[in-house]
Amino acid sequence: MGPYILRRVLATIPVMGVVAVIVFLMLRLSPGDPAAILAGDQATMADIAAIRERLGLDQPLLHQFVVWVGELLTGDLGKSIYLNRPVTGLILERVEPTLALSISTMIFAILFAVPMGVVAAWRAGSWVDQTIMGLSVLAFSVPVFLIGYGLVIGFALRLDLLPVQGFVSLWDNPVGFARHLVLPTMTLGLVYMALLARITRATMLDVLNEDFIRTARAKGLAEPRVLILHALKNASVPIVTTIGLGIALLIGGVVVTESVFAIPGIGRLTIEAVLQRDYPVIQGVILAVAGVYVLVNLAIDLTYSALDPRIRF
Repeated sequence: MGPYILRRVLATIPVMGVVAVIVFLMLRLSPGDPAAILAGDQATMADIAAIRERLGLDQPLLHQFVVWVGELLTGDLGKSIYLNRPVTGLILERVEPTLALSISTMIFAILFAVPMGVVAAWRAGSWVDQTIMGLSVLAFSVPVFLIGYGLVIGFALRLDLLPVQGFVSLWDNPVGFARHLVLPTMTLGLVYMALLARITRATMLDVLNEDFIRTARAKGLAEPRVLILHALKNASVPIVTTIGLGIALLIGGVVVTESVFAIPGIGRLTIEAVLQRDYPVIQGVILAVAGVYVLVNLAIDLTYSALDPRIRF
């Protein structure tokens, strides 16, 4: 196990290097000049040139990249062009809302999607199966922002049950924290839940046709015991893999969801940085998210041996 973890951790170095190169080139080659945005509409070409020189944007791309990588090696993600603050501090300020939304969404999706997938596979071909799969296709097909606006109209504006937007810290007001997370969690969780339910159903169908399931039923075991302890346990590896891969879907959905509900998280920070062409913030956020994604998938891989004793690293 130890050598495997070490190899995986070392393998993240070239991955992060490729991510850094791609992000740097995409930002520098995309339209838009952060110096012009920072200077304002009334600025002259001389003003813009002076700002570009101050920010180092007048240097060759290779020189800018080397300087940035040198800062990264010291643990410095740079300083925001627009806010003139360290990128690391800006990210840390926005971690709580994004982390809370991501965790609550995963819990919500797993608690509902896995049982739905199990029931759909158990009643394959019935109206229950068709209803669950139909709803899953619908939820996965509808854009996240439409789901969010629909929930806002129904639960916030018409029924006046939940707040429309904003975020309250868990440490300041636990009740307000939970109430502000309900609608964003449902918005993002419905899409994630649809994917997970379909994968659970497909995997369970394969397992339910195995000989050991027929043997368990022939022994007279109760159907819930067969489904949960025998079928679901053996189908858990693909399901857990889907949960890990779904992190990418979750990250993309967080950006849209935080915009719809005005949540001051990393997603909102990213959008603001893109609109302002704040290169250091965009680069820092993408690198941080890529690092988290790699570590989450490493953790998912390490759970395989616990779920299936036949798997050894």
